[in-house]
Amino acid sequence: MKLRKIGTTSQDGGCPTLYETDTGDIVVQGDRLTVPEALAQLSDVLAGEEFVVVPRTLLTRFAPKE
Repeated sequence: MKLRKIGTTSQDGGCPTLYETDTGDIVVQGDRLTVPEALAQLSDVLAGEEFVVVPRTLLTRFAPKE
C-alpha cells in the first residue's frame, strides 16, 4: 500500500494528518480516543478497530471533495 500525504493542521509536523492510499481510501493520523465515557457510546466495534479524534478543520480543509 502506498500513501500520499493530503494535509495537516499540525504546526510541528505531527498529527493530525490525512493520507490517501493508492486505492483511494483515507488514512487518519491523530490522537487516540481514550475518554471512557465516549468509548462506551460507540457501537458495533470490531476487534482491531481504533478510534482517533480528528479536528473538524482538518477534514473541511483537506478531505477529498469527490
